[in-house]
Amino acid sequence: MTNSSPTPQSDRPETQRGLGTFGGVYTPSILTILGVIMYLRFGWVVGNVGWGGTLLIVTLSTAITLLTSFSVSAIATDRVIRAGGAYYMISRSLGIETGGAVGIPLYFAQALSVALYTLGFAESLVWTFPDLNQTQTALIVTVLVAILAIKSAKTAIQAQYFIMAAIALSLLSFLFGHTLEPSDVKIWGARAELSEPFWDVFAVFFPAVTGIMAGVNMSGDLRDPARSIPTGTLAAVGTGYVIYMGLPIILSMRASSVSLIERPLIMQEMALWGGAILLGVWGATLSSALGSILGAPRVLQALARDGILPGILKRLGKGSGPDDEPRLGTWVTLGVAIAAVCVGDLNLIAPVLTMFFLTTYMVLNIAAGVESFLQSPSFRPAFKVHWALSFVGAIGCLAVMVLINAIAAVVAAICVAGIYLWLERRELESAWGDVRRGIWMQVVRAGIFNLGHAPDPKNWRPHALVLSGAPSRRWPLIDLATNLTHNRGLITIASILPSGSRDMSQQMALEAKLRDYLDSRGVEALARVVTAPDPFSGAEQLVETYGLGPLVPDTIVLGDSEAPERRQRYCEMLATLHQAQCNTIILRDDREMGFGNRQRIDVWWGGLQANGSLMLILGYLLRTSGGWRGARVCLKLVVPDEEAARSAQANLEKMVQDLRIGAIAQVLVAGDRPFKDILHDSSRDADLVFLGMARPQDDLDFVTYYENLQALVAGLPTTAFVLAAPDFAFEEVLQQN
Repeated sequence: MTNSSPTPQSDRPETQRGLGTFGGVYTPSILTILGVIMYLRFGWVVGNVGWGGTLLIVTLSTAITLLTSFSVSAIATDRVIRAGGAYYMISRSLGIETGGAVGIPLYFAQALSVALYTLGFAESLVWTFPDLNQTQTALIVTVLVAILAIKSAKTAIQAQYFIMAAIALSLLSFLFGHTLEPSDVKIWGARAELSEPFWDVFAVFFPAVTGIMAGVNMSGDLRDPARSIPTGTLAAVGTGYVIYMGLPIILSMRASSVSLIERPLIMQEMALWGGAILLGVWGATLSSALGSILGAPRVLQALARDGILPGILKRLGKGSGPDDEPRLGTWVTLGVAIAAVCVGDLNLIAPVLTMFFLTTYMVLNIAAGVESFLQSPSFRPAFKVHWALSFVGAIGCLAVMVLINAIAAVVAAICVAGIYLWLERRELESAWGDVRRGIWMQVVRAGIFNLGHAPDPKNWRPHALVLSGAPSRRWPLIDLATNLTHNRGLITIASILPSGSRDMSQQMALEAKLRDYLDSRGVEALARVVTAPDPFSGAEQLVETYGLGPLVPDTIVLGDSEAPERRQRYCEMLATLHQAQCNTIILRDDREMGFGNRQRIDVWWGGLQANGSLMLILGYLLRTSGGWRGARVCLKLVVPDEEAARSAQANLEKMVQDLRIGAIAQVLVAGDRPFKDILHDSSRDADLVFLGMARPQDDLDFVTYYENLQALVAGLPTTAFVLAAPDFAFEEVLQQN
């Protein structure tokens, strides 16, 4: 996939035309909180769990919302919040993929919520005027709400003031209402035959307090988001809590448990003027629909501007008028809402929509918690929240998701994960930093300090330093290292330049080019460019200085050197690498055949000690890698005669079986043949040959030894000389139980 870079969101000039705290945040938030659940389900809640149980449910629910509000306030007072609300906050904290994975479902949840609320309004209207057609009424109301939003966000907010007045009138009418019958409501629970389980009742009520995003979604239209979002959101949560704590007491004093449970509009019967309750129900549904039709297009606009949506939808990022209103996005949202209204029954997807909202709250809490925990110098919110509170809020959201509907929670999680993977495959590049680098830095720091310096055979795997020079010329070295590490160990591709040929900035530019080249070939590796008087000194310098604490390369992969004038220095370098406790793999690649068909690996066996064990491990790692999957590892042992061959074959087969290495034991009888002839006859058809090397020691003329080794393998397929690090028990890696 080609990389796609987001277009930075345009900065709307600071102007007094923006919305304030009351109209832009508090009003839409409180109107969404005081919704249809308050009018149609609150009596049912009190009747089932008692007034004490209801107060507990309200407190637990509000606590989760309050913690999320704290997290939102912390993020809002740390950075400029532009259009997109929750999506904008998440993407700037946890990265564009996470933001998009939450933002796209959030948009559809808000768009479909418009249909939910207008259908609810139409249903309540049909109760009063039975001659009306519910679907037609919902369609008309949906279009009218959208036209109001398209005209202007300010006009829509002004309309919400009238709705707020209707809700306030309904609450006053209820407050000064009358008792219907003697009450039998208990502090906790109702009669056994009536009572629903506590957590089932909790699940019904919880969506009533999740309206805080209605104000946050207006972030791009606010004069001062950093001040308005915390103040307006917390004020709305506080107001809702006070009202929800008072209503259960009044309800429990005016009717019996049976009446509260069985009569959804019992508040209308109790009210001083019953019509005010109907106005409140209609106002609640209309205000929620209006909040959704205002918020959804702004999320869509932000998604388009950041390049998350496909290119054909990029126009949705454009704004209209001096307030940069997303009119095109509003028309698209209207289309989605109309389609949903025509379907009519949203009961199946309504729980999933709730999950998307709760997922947004959970991720917002995680974003604020991570930012606070990392204590990055760039995170300096005016509204400070301890990271533990944010994480408690995230856990609370997750718990509520499972309590409300576990299946819907799983469906929502699958949708979010699918979108995240899709965005990750697109390799989007953001124009801003996010918290992920800080997270990985903390993980790396903790890992390094917990690794310890003592080698551990049980968890050993090669961490390769590949001395490839220009990677395009010596690609087989990188190919071999990649297949040996399985993307589990670390690989560093190193290039050594002559001293003085590049300054530091040029070296860094070359490293960046090298990383880009490796990325284009799908290789996960680090890149390092150094300067040195000669390649051998550069290799010794890298082995001596490269790494971090215990996290250093333990396996050096390099090419062969056949130039006679350089052989002495080359062998001195090999001795230095061995003294540095490094494994050494020298690859003599066949330039024409390469690794052939990658179907057969010959390991010439000299025993389970040192080189033999390491070569078997390397053969096993190759045959279990993607490039060599299923290759045969032929373990070859040369013995002098047939008698020795019989016992050697049995021993070798038993060892291979015990080690579970998947190799094929082959015992070869030397007779009068020299080893060179046996080697060439037996391995001429191999795709890769492993041969062990002697240790560089004072009593060994290593230069002459190496010349003889090169002559021994001349004409063979691609061959790797292997020299195991001294004092590391590779046989224990093989024999782990």
